[in-house]
Amino acid sequence: MRKVRLPDILAMYQAVRYSDKEESQMPHFDEKSDALHKKMFCAIYRLDLSSTGNLISCGIEEENKGYAPLSMARLWVKLMLRGLLFTALVATVSCAPSPVGKDGQNKTTLQSVPTYTFTIINAYTHNRDAFAQGLAFENDTLYEGTGLYGKSSLRRVDLKTGKVLQIHILPDEYFGEGITVFRDIIIQLTWRSKKGFVYDKNSFEILRDFTYETEGWGITHDGKRLIMSDGTSTLYFLDADTFKTTGHIQVYDNEKPVSNLNELEFIDGQIYANVWRTEYIAMIDPRSGRVTGWIDLSGILPPQADGKPVDVLNGIAYDTANNRLFVTGKLWPRLFEIKLATKQ
Repeated sequence: MRKVRLPDILAMYQAVRYSDKEESQMPHFDEKSDALHKKMFCAIYRLDLSSTGNLISCGIEEENKGYAPLSMARLWVKLMLRGLLFTALVATVSCAPSPVGKDGQNKTTLQSVPTYTFTIINAYTHNRDAFAQGLAFENDTLYEGTGLYGKSSLRRVDLKTGKVLQIHILPDEYFGEGITVFRDIIIQLTWRSKKGFVYDKNSFEILRDFTYETEGWGITHDGKRLIMSDGTSTLYFLDADTFKTTGHIQVYDNEKPVSNLNELEFIDGQIYANVWRTEYIAMIDPRSGRVTGWIDLSGILPPQADGKPVDVLNGIAYDTANNRLFVTGKLWPRLFEIKLATKQ
């Protein structure tokens, strides 16, 4: 597969126009143009068109070099290049069509998405046995939800020391997942049980449970609605009182779906999502599902920290009052406060 720019397509189309003349009237080509002209008359078996900016991807069978019969080649190539030229012009002007999202919002056309790097402001102790699945911060208090069968819990943690101040252990049949603090309650998901738990924020007493149709991965809220992930490219909106699904969006980056969305946090009008098994956090427009930025946390923690293996990055919390962003991971010995900067 080779990339053909718009000027090359124009040149190829011009050459086909010349090829309609009698052979005695065909112009002489220099070395570069002649090579292009020969390729143009090779047997073309397929055209796989896609657009990225003003690039057009064109698959050309290269095995059968030489000219196809001129009477067929002229007609076939001319028709194909006319279509290719039209596609190139449309792609150059409009970049891509604007599909409509679930909520009726038009997705924006292809554009550059910024990537952010980080500076570590503080590194705090994190419980080495905590398989972090959810993280939240409110009123100088850190809350954490942990996973694994037989080890899942909800915790209140002292940020500075990492000491567990309060804990609720889930029954062994539940694999704990994401958490969020909403008003006076804490909501915790479970992985494959399709059940969530609602706790009193202060006592950790279970007030009720609720069910959902998918797996449970991450959860956050925008002040009105709950927002939930299930490990796919879909984010679900839930009524905060009934826990019923009221809508969803598909998350995409330049029209490509972004799957494995995990732990979530709502920050300054955007959804931040860990992408499972990567060192990236996606910044997502909650109206359209478009990724508006990427946070690259590569190298924030070595694959082996303190001589022990660690699991993946997972856990985002935000201190709204002091504009502090926290991240951690499963079985990580550290929880980091970070500051973002545009990657150069």
